[in-house]
Amino acid sequence: MTTTLPTGTSAAPAAPGATTTSFARATRLVAEREVMSFLRMKSFWIGLIVLLVGLFATAVLPSVFGGGKDKVAVVGSAGAAVLSGTDFEVREVADLAAAQELVRGEEVDAAVVPDTSGASATGVRVLALSDPPTDVIAALNTAPPVDLLEPSDVGSGQRQLVIMVFSLLFLIFGMGGTAIAQSTVTEKQTRIVEILVATIPVRALLAGKILGHTAMTLGQVLLLAIATPVALGIGGQSELLSVIAPAVGWFVPFMVLGFVLLAAMWGVAGSLVSRQEDLGSTMGPMIMLVMGPYFLVMFMSDNAVAMAVLSFVPFSAAIAMPVRMFAGEAAAWEALLSLGVLAVAVALVLHLSTRVFSGSLLRTGSKVALSAAWRTDRVSSPTR
Repeated sequence: MTTTLPTGTSAAPAAPGATTTSFARATRLVAEREVMSFLRMKSFWIGLIVLLVGLFATAVLPSVFGGGKDKVAVVGSAGAAVLSGTDFEVREVADLAAAQELVRGEEVDAAVVPDTSGASATGVRVLALSDPPTDVIAALNTAPPVDLLEPSDVGSGQRQLVIMVFSLLFLIFGMGGTAIAQSTVTEKQTRIVEILVATIPVRALLAGKILGHTAMTLGQVLLLAIATPVALGIGGQSELLSVIAPAVGWFVPFMVLGFVLLAAMWGVAGSLVSRQEDLGSTMGPMIMLVMGPYFLVMFMSDNAVAMAVLSFVPFSAAIAMPVRMFAGEAAAWEALLSLGVLAVAVALVLHLSTRVFSGSLLRTGSKVALSAAWRTDRVSSPTR
């Protein structure tokens, strides 16, 4: 049997006596090949080790992510006196209202103000936004009363750490999908793909690549999820585990579905060109889809409305919703709804990507336009 190419050329005929392979078996075989090829790569193991080392460093060395000296506002001479000799960046303000404004605006980490209730032995109270400023309290001779303007179960530092970790993992694994595009281009450039489609369905080739790389991603995410409690325990942050565990539980399914969404599109990016040198022209939009959610969540994490919207956008939901669940800003039904929206988007993108992949895989030469790949009849591939 000869496979007809959209360009008018022909693929190599199947070997005499060759048998076709069912879709399920072909998908499994391609997935196994992708997994085994990655497991043989030193770069894969080096990258995994770097991720684990980074996780433990983040838990054990939180000071690395600190912002230097604490900024403290003081009201009155009593506050200035108790902070004399400390290593804080002190900012004197006129009254309590001004101190509260600086704390709410996060221009200072805390404020030391006069205590009018008489409950403090030092005559001052400490104002903070969402979590007690332990450094400021520890610097005072006697622990003063602490007033939180916006109490929260999760400290701002912990929230920023979780946002950074979730966003970075999404970025790393999302960009890892480039391997799907690169392997697809390699198969086209070496003409191996013409042999493959003579014995297996074209759709199975894309499905196998997605399945194999998704399995690898899931395995790495689960490994990091198992290592997280150990890292937090070593870093003396075991109490954080009870708060972060639910968020990690949500992050795993969101991350897997988000990766499948991107993986299907990475496969299309590779099928549209025939040389590694041309891959950059199709990778640009994909890089934006990966980098965009990363920067949006990082820069808009304090905007509740923006985070709520990002939680229901398929490409950013994998980061935004787990972060909101961690901070207690979203209900379980919201997470389930967001997960459902993401699942529907994955199904739609898989369908569209499969058609474009089938219409462009056997086209060689210059870059294939999306419209041309879409209009092309599905290539004739062997089926049972």
